Amino acid sequence: MPYQIKKASLEDLNQTAELYNLYRIFYRQESDLEGGKAFLKARFVNGESDVFLVLVDGKAVGFVQLYKLFHYGKLQKQWLLSDLFVHPDYRGRGLSVALIDRSKQWCVETDACGLLLETEKTNDIGNSLYPRCGFEYDATHNYYNFWLK
Repeated sequence: MPYQIKKASLEDLNQTAELYNLYRIFYRQESDLEGGKAFLKARFVNGESDVFLVLVDGKAVGFVQLYKLFHYGKLQKQWLLSDLFVHPDYRGRGLSVALIDRSKQWCVETDACGLLLETEKTNDIGNSLYPRCGFEYDATHNYYNFWLK
């Protein structure tokens, strides 16, 4: 299946927000298209993340969102692969792998040391996909969150 990957911009906000809303629903969040759109718009306007869209026949059917981090050990920039989603109608066609490959290429283009990601233990698809894409599972670290509200 032919596809194209492009770096998203503010012009792609509506298509990106629709996919982002489905992504949030996948992770058991309530639908909030307008809230997600405002969130993404702020990321675009403030240059706080980089989003790549995968398009089939000109329609956005998946995305990956990357946030810049810095690795203390490697003393380099690193990207957090925060969000990865492909519409259910387009799964099983290699589009997630293509978005991950584009993210790896972005690391090279931006002189970063690599990608970091976290997913739920119950995400069977992701937990089988990421090792196939060259990610190594880190069982050494514990992740903790502190929420203000």
